[in-house]
Formats: sequence, structure tokens, C-alpha cells
Amino acid sequence: MSADSKQPQPPPDDRAAATAADSVSLLLSNARLTDGRTVDVRLGGGRIEAVGTAGSLTAVGSRVDLAGYLLLPAPAEPHAHVDTALTADSPGPVSYAVDEVQRRATEATLLQLGHGATAVRAQVRIGGVHGLGPLEAVLQARRSLRGLADLTAVATPRLLTGAAGADGLAMLRDALKMGAGVVGGCPDLDPDPTGYVEALLDVAAEHGCPVDLHTDADDPGRLARLAAMVAGLRPGVTIGPCAGLARLPGDTARRAADQLAAAGVTVVCLPQGGCAGTERRGTAPVRLLRAAGVRVAAGGGALRDVSNPVGRGDPLEAGYLLASLGGLSAPEAYGAVSAEARAAMGLPEVRVEAGFPAELLAVRGERLAGVLSLAYSRIVVHRGRVVARTSAVREYCDSAAALDLPRQVRPERPERPDRPDRPDRPDPGGRTGA
Repeated sequence: MSADSKQPQPPPDDRAAATAADSVSLLLSNARLTDGRTVDVRLGGGRIEAVGTAGSLTAVGSRVDLAGYLLLPAPAEPHAHVDTALTADSPGPVSYAVDEVQRRATEATLLQLGHGATAVRAQVRIGGVHGLGPLEAVLQARRSLRGLADLTAVATPRLLTGAAGADGLAMLRDALKMGAGVVGGCPDLDPDPTGYVEALLDVAAEHGCPVDLHTDADDPGRLARLAAMVAGLRPGVTIGPCAGLARLPGDTARRAADQLAAAGVTVVCLPQGGCAGTERRGTAPVRLLRAAGVRVAAGGGALRDVSNPVGRGDPLEAGYLLASLGGLSAPEAYGAVSAEARAAMGLPEVRVEAGFPAELLAVRGERLAGVLSLAYSRIVVHRGRVVARTSAVREYCDSAAALDLPRQVRPERPERPDRPDRPDRPDPGGRTGA
């Protein structure tokens, strides 16, 4: 059974909205690709219909001029906490009323969409005093966001073993019936971590859904048992953030990485350093894992919640940190937040080639390293239509003109901010686009 064959399908109302969105036709002209070519890209039916040299394709519907932009496969967010996001500044106890969680989940997902993440996998706590309320709220947010972004919920019970675990198991099955697409949780918090994983795998097998485990990965014996239990399972198993691997002795960490690679486990690291499910901060040893053959994706983790009062929810920031601190090349770093993140989430591959899904991100800049450094202006395409745009303009005082600074001019026919899919009048100049 392949991972793609058992991916959760959207409910009927989501499919209707997706069909409507997919009917849009759009031409992206004068886009620069990472190989240096400048091309036109025609989108239709939610996919890339054609890619040709600049000026070779005609617009059937709307047109967006991407002169000055680098066109990339859109990133995805494989490890978010939208139910707790944006709570760091709450004046009192954090509310978990369904409407409040839905508001936070929607705002957090839109924030990440504006950065380019057209798909988000959210870890959602279930059980305890809040029961299934947070999950209900996230699923409502998913419905409200249909056509803008794809939001998938990971049902994460705290306990699955012992007397208390029976309630957790029942609630986990109810969560899947409600619409959760992935089962997960933090086995490190259960009195019987191995039993927790066994119970979770049983439920995943019953429903044919993926598994996403939250672990610090600082216990090599526990990791070895996990690898043995999940080896060869389909759909795949994802674990993260695994910062504890970096604190193990080198030989021990390499042996654990070899075991994870042999089992086909994907690791989702959090370059900004941890989230609510872990006590200690840090990030996974990305280069060691990649050298062992482990697929490594990168996520954002906490987004201004009580565990971390900062956070941008920006995949390109995660890529920047992997390149600047993790020792990856710019293409490898961007791949961790795009191709590898999508693979970890069971999503189809995206390339800027005919036939691939029209999930794209255009960023003002010429090369990938520069985009990871100064990614201000962005245009986000989901299911073949522009769903978000961020435009940044930097202005200097008059005395700066005497320095004869290089200027980054806007395209001759930029799109109006309120109509991102329609070209409009040229900008009058005097400003520097970023």
C-alpha cells in the first residue's frame, strides 16, 4: 500500500471548492528559474500546463508578470502547532474555546500561507479537559480555508497506555472519524513509550493513515525499538524534532541515524529550535542524518506561543537557518522546506515543469541564496491561482542618493496589490522594491 493511495481525501464541500479553484487559467510570464532560464509558465486545472521561453506562451485567462522574481515549487509546513499559536501575549489563561482556537488556527495558517506554505500539517492536542474541542476548531479552520491552503490535522493524545490510555485510544479513533488525517503524539510523555508507539501503530493500521511522532530522540535504545517497530510501514512514519540526537555521542548518533534510514523514517527538524512538546531547545544533526540516508524535512514549530514567544512561521527562515547554521547548500536547505517537506506530508512532488501541481512561490530575487537571505516580496500560487501576495518597498532619505546605490526597479507592469492576478499601471518610481 503506497503512501499516496491512502492519503486522506477532503470532504465533499472541500472537493467542490477545489474544483472551482482548479478551473482558473493563469499565465506567469518572465519568471526566472533556479537554472537561470527566464520562462513563461501557463497554469490550468490546478496544474502546470506548459513551460516555454519568455514570450512564447499566450495567456488564456489572467496574466502575472514575474520579471524580477525567482519561481520555485511552493514550500510546505510539516510541523505546526496552530491550536496554540499566537498565544504568547494572552493577558490571562489561554482560551481553548472552539471559536478562539479556530481563530488562532486560521490566522496562523494564513500567516504561513503568506510566506509561501500552501500546505500545513498541524499537531493538535486531544484529550484532557478540552477533549476533542481543539480538533473540532482546527477542522473548522480547514473548511474555512479551502481553496486558499491545505490544512491537515494530526490527532495527538497525551496517554495511550494503562487505564488512562484507554480513554486516549477511544478519543483517537473518534478524532479520525471527525476528519483528522494523521495520528501522532509524544511517546516520551507516556509512562510506557514503547507501548504508546505500539498502540498508535495499531490505530494507524486500522485506518490506513500516516504516523507523526513528537520526540526529542535522546534515548538511543528507545529509538532503536522505534525503528524496528516501524520498519517498512506504509504510509510512512515521521518523527521530530529530534534535537536530542545532537546531544548523543557521535558514534551513538550515527548508529541511530543508520537505524532510522533503514526503517524509512523521515525526520522533521525545527531549525528555530524546539516547540511545545520538548523541554530542551536545539535542532537535529541534519548533516549527520542526511549522510546516513535519512530524509530530513524542516518545519517551523512554535509560532509565538507560551513555549516560544517568537516565531515567524516562515519556511524560508527555516531554510536560511539550515544554510547559515546547519551547513547545507542553498538548494539543499530549500529542498528541506519544499520537496522534502511535501514528501514527509505525503503530498505529490512539485517541479516547474508541465504536468506537475501548480503549487508555486515567486520571490523577488535572482538566485536561491539571495532569496533565502532577503525574501521580502512574494507571490503565492495554490491550485493554479494567486492566493497571497506580499510587497515590500524600502525607502531611503535624500542623502542616500549621493551614494549611487544600486536600485532594484519593479517590473514595467506590476500587479495591483488588491488584484494580484491582474497587471496594472507602472509604479512611479523613487522607491526600491525588495
